[in-house]
Parts: sequence; structure tokens; C-alpha cells
Amino acid sequence: MGLGQLTIIILLVAVLISAVVIWGFKRSENWMVTYLQSAVGALFIFSGWVKVADPMGTGFKLEQYFAEFQTTFEGTWFSFIAPLFPVLTNYALAFSVVVIIFELLIGIMLIIGMWRKFTAWAFFLLVLFFTFLTGFTFLTGYVPSGTNFFQFSQWGPYNPSNMRVTDCGCFGDFIVIEPRVSFIKDLILLVPAILFLFFIDKMHQLFNAKTRLTTVVVAFIALLIYAFSNFAWNLPHVDFRAFKENTDIRTQYHRELEAAGNVEVVAWRLKNEETGQVVELSTDVYFAELGAGNYLPPEWQVLEQIQSEPEVPETKISDFSVNELDGTEITNEILEYPGHSIMIVAYNLPGKAQRESFMVPDTLFGIDTIPILDETGMDSVVIVERIVDISEVEEQRITYQWDDQFTSHFHEKILPFVTEAMKDGVEVYLIAGEGDANKILMFQEDMGMEDISFYFADDILLKTIIRSSPGVVWWKDGTILRKWHKLRLPEYNSIRNELLDEN
Repeated sequence: MGLGQLTIIILLVAVLISAVVIWGFKRSENWMVTYLQSAVGALFIFSGWVKVADPMGTGFKLEQYFAEFQTTFEGTWFSFIAPLFPVLTNYALAFSVVVIIFELLIGIMLIIGMWRKFTAWAFFLLVLFFTFLTGFTFLTGYVPSGTNFFQFSQWGPYNPSNMRVTDCGCFGDFIVIEPRVSFIKDLILLVPAILFLFFIDKMHQLFNAKTRLTTVVVAFIALLIYAFSNFAWNLPHVDFRAFKENTDIRTQYHRELEAAGNVEVVAWRLKNEETGQVVELSTDVYFAELGAGNYLPPEWQVLEQIQSEPEVPETKISDFSVNELDGTEITNEILEYPGHSIMIVAYNLPGKAQRESFMVPDTLFGIDTIPILDETGMDSVVIVERIVDISEVEEQRITYQWDDQFTSHFHEKILPFVTEAMKDGVEVYLIAGEGDANKILMFQEDMGMEDISFYFADDILLKTIIRSSPGVVWWKDGTILRKWHKLRLPEYNSIRNELLDEN
């Protein structure tokens, strides 16, 4: 489903809600205000629902925003704000839950007309907040790499590859909207947001005050429980991501790579540096003009190469890449593995580094030369090594104090599970979301997992694959069969026959 289809559905739903309000409840003060309440209320409920089904996704998106805001404000007059964002990053998931539930409640309150003045202002401020985020995302397309957002004089032509955050996450992973379109969407939403502030008294109200309050309180409690169940206690109830269960990742990966390789440049957009004129030429025309001596630099500069759409749309599967600890890529080995395998995912390995001192023997050797006579009576020399002194010297190494809760998931659930699986010939490996080989090896040693291969990959990729760290993913012939949250990993014997008998 695209944004256009979703918009049509929301507008039609708004017609039905408005009809019920106007002719069913007879509570409308102004049919246009009623329709706007119904439309934006339905939009917020849907937008909030696809996000509350996966709060971690919104939390990860906020982490990206906070990191970019920190970089943006550092080195400017507002540098005093920069230290705030690393703190916010630690609470990104909590902030995500608050924003999502607030969005859902505002949608409900708009439709039933609860606390009209508060709801109107809350809706306006929330849309303003979303507009700021989507506007920042879109405008960074004009900011070349290495240039600060506030260096306006150095902004260049719009280039999607310049954007620091690739999408706003307005509809989670259900629909990925181009930032320019998302920004325009929020600017349009500002229109009803402002109108509500001027026509508060015209906003309809359903039911009585007690029923409206009960509705919102019950919705808040239910949504809060539902939100936590989708990340704290289990995986998302609905998986909109490319790595969902029963997806043939191997086939899709190769299809996307092949399609990307077949993309062609169909047109060129150029700009005259002297006049500012911008032209767009097809590839055939462009090269013909170059051959004729036209559109040459430095007078003309290429703004953009316009490419054909790939036959297979690119998804996050195209980003799938796994490396050994020495940096060797083994993506194909993972995808092409024949048979059953278990991927243990850890976004990071939480542990505090500490220096550990230990004593090692240090032996001092002396060398003596002893003259001897050989059989012919000639003098020769034999070099003899002898121990002069043995002492102990202090050396230091980096060790880690691992997070007890994190390691308990391995000891209590994951290691017993994969140990039994390996007895059945199932390949087991762990992928960490960090590239510190020494830290990864230390974790492998401390956990007694020497029989399990350890790799690393981009943490964003791992967060896309499974919303749990640690988490367990069962593969067969490049296809994801099952995924388990760290708290929901079953006993191996309870699912052994089911999974090993998969075709």
C-alpha cells in the first residue's frame, strides 16, 4: 500500500465517521470541522497503531535523530544543547512509547471531542513537532556531506543521498515515505491544526463527559500494555519489516542485487553555473550534445543522474552484510548455507571495560661459550644457554564486566537451546552489532562459546532483523523460519520436530 491509497482510505473512513456523528448522534456543530476531526483523528489512530505494534522501531529512529541533532548543534552558537541528545538517546525507547501513545490518544480524543481546547492545542503542537522532524530530514538533502546544517551559504542542490536520516518513520515500517512527501504531508496537516484553534467551539463532542473520560483512560491502559508487549515481553505483534518469518532472504537478496545492477541512467539534470539555468536531457541527447561540444564543464555542472526504477524495489534485505572478526565478508556463506542454522543476534555486548593486572614469569637467560677440541684436534666453540634469574613481572589486559541480565539470557535460555540444536547438526553462530574484535572474542571466551562462530554486522541491520537483543533467528536454506524474543525462547525439544521437519 502506498501513501495515496492510504489517504483515500482515511478520507473514506472519515466520511463514514462524519455521517455517524452528523446523522447518528446529531452532535455536529459544523460539518466541515466534524469531517476534519474525523479525518485527522483516523489518520493519527492508524499512524499510531502501526508504530505501537513496533515501538522499538520508532525508538531506533529517534536515536538516529538525536545523534544527528548532536552533530548538528556541536560547533555552533547552540553547542550547549548538544550534550542533551546523548542523554535523550538513553531514553529513546521510553520517549517513543510516550509519543506513540500520545498520538493515538489525540486521535481518539479528536473523534470523540474530549477536552476540545486541550486536544486542539495538543494536536497543533504534535503536528508542529512532526513537521520539525520531517522538515529537518528533508532539508538535509540540500546539505552536502561534511557541511553543518546551519552553514546555509554552503547548501547545494537537493540530493537524497545527503539526507542524514533516510526517512522519518511516520508510519513505521508499514509505509516508507520519501522525506519530501512526508514534510509536505505535515505542512498540510498544519492547516486543520490551525483551524481547530480558531474553531474550538465548533468541534463536535460524542457521549457525555464521563463516557469520554472512561474511553480515554481505558484506551491509555490498553495501549500501554500493548506497547510493552511488543518489545519488553515479546516481538512485535505485527511484523512489517522485510525480515519477517517465512521470507526467503537468499532469493530476495539476489533479486534485489541483480535489479540494482540493471538500473540505467535515463536522463541527466545539469545547471549552468553562470546563468543558473537548469536543464534535463535524456542520456542519448546528453551524450550527443557532449560530442557536439555543448554542456561542457566548468560552465555546466551535473546536478543529478536520473536512473530507471529497478524491476525489484530495494528493501533492507539489500543491506544484509555479515563479516568475520578480521573483516572478511561472509554474507554469501550465511545465505547459501544448506540446511538449518541458528543466528544469535546481539546489537551490542553490554559490559564495562576494566584493566586487569596479572603476573607472568620473566626468565633471564645467560649465554656461555665453551671451547672444545673436535676429533681432528681442531678448536671449536659450543654456545650454552643458562638460566640466570627467574622473576615475575606485572602485565595488564582489558577485561569486561558483562551485564548480568544480558548474560543470564544466554545461561538460562540461549545456550541450553543451541547446545541441543548442535547435537542435531544445526549450525549456530552469533552476530554482534559492533566491530570491536577483542571485545567480541572476550565475550566468546567468558561465555564458554568457543564452539560457536562469532561475526559482526551493522547494528541497524540487526535491529531490522529482530527486535530483541539477544534474539534468536532460525534459518533453513536462506529462509527465516522462526524468530524468538529473549524471553520467549522455548525449550528446544518442544519445537525440535516441528522445525527439523520443515520442507
